[in-house]
Amino acid sequence: MTPYGVLALMFKVAATNHISTIVQFGSFTLASYSAIITMFIFHLLLLFIFSKTAPLSYIKKTFPVFVFAFSSRSSAATLPINVETQINKLGVGKSIANLSASLGITIGQNGCAAIYPSMLAVMVAPSLGIDPTSIGFIIELVVMVTISSFGVAGVGGGATIAAMTVLSNLNFPLTIIALLISIEPLIDMSRTVLNVNTTMVTGMITSIFVKEYDPDDKDDNKNETDSKHDLIYIEPLDNENMCSIFR
Repeated sequence: MTPYGVLALMFKVAATNHISTIVQFGSFTLASYSAIITMFIFHLLLLFIFSKTAPLSYIKKTFPVFVFAFSSRSSAATLPINVETQINKLGVGKSIANLSASLGITIGQNGCAAIYPSMLAVMVAPSLGIDPTSIGFIIELVVMVTISSFGVAGVGGGATIAAMTVLSNLNFPLTIIALLISIEPLIDMSRTVLNVNTTMVTGMITSIFVKEYDPDDKDDNKNETDSKHDLIYIEPLDNENMCSIFR
């Protein structure tokens, strides 16, 4: 039901706000999607460097996971299909797939716990007389975002809690979170996709380092193996419930 809920929120925002406010909301949404797409491309680059995986091949194998994550807005709900895809499609070891996917829903979320709180902090900083491009502020923000990412819930709305934690620790006002809450679900869909992708990329790279990575598509191998087996037909013979087995 998430897409319908997002559509209703979008209509409500359009009907109750001035056009200038809607333009600002749209600009923030585009900026968020641009940051998420940039990080996604960086993930694909890491995969190509460490595993020589073609981006299109990787996206084809993981696309069902992305669709589920986008529509559910929940990294936790995507956990089963995430683990299954890592093992059966990406060739990640079972233990590593389970570990990366499980930890990834509560820590190291690039979308919810990193990008979103950082963008809000950078937007608020100038109003408090702080230069968001200064080295001191960037280092403080990175440290705060990293620490605050521990224990973020892998469900819809987790980014709001992460943003409140970061802004509070930086002594920044929380008003901006309330202003953006109406469009937060629209952005949260793509953030969840990035979060889930982070866990799969982590699983693949870790498997490569510990030498448990099997790049072959196990589903395809299974189908090929099954196709080589001889078929056995069973046909009843008579009233004595006997049967003959023949090839």
